[in-house]
Amino acid sequence: MTESLLAQGLSLIEGKFVSQTAPEPNRIDLMLEPAQLLECTKALSAARWGYLSAITGLDHGAESGKLEALYHFCNKAAVITLRVTMPRDNPVVPSVCAIIPSATLFERELMEMFGVVCEGTPDPQRLFLPDEWPDGTYPLRKDYIVPAPPAAPEE
Repeated sequence: MTESLLAQGLSLIEGKFVSQTAPEPNRIDLMLEPAQLLECTKALSAARWGYLSAITGLDHGAESGKLEALYHFCNKAAVITLRVTMPRDNPVVPSVCAIIPSATLFERELMEMFGVVCEGTPDPQRLFLPDEWPDGTYPLRKDYIVPAPPAAPEE
């Protein structure tokens, strides 16, 4: 059943991605350019192939110069992940909120925690970090240094 769901999902976006891997029996990862994201998302959504369960980020480290945004679509036990690679110094993806309005929370988290710009997102406000958090500081990037806690007052 899972294999047929994956085959069905894959057929919806055939030719709209760069490459694919199968890291687990019930999962396919598709590597995309940012420009391919909306077309793939529209195809899966229009066919009602599952639902967007999460958008996550991945930092390959400063030396790699790359970040990834991962869009996880689930249909029962089948998972199709759209992986968008972008340069670390200018990470930009188009917003998928016009297709999947509930993606706004995921996009806000991606922008705030990884510094990925989701162009066209309807609500770019911070979600988790306080207002005084310094701009350009992204806590889920590998080069983020957690500040030392303040010293306890002496008694």
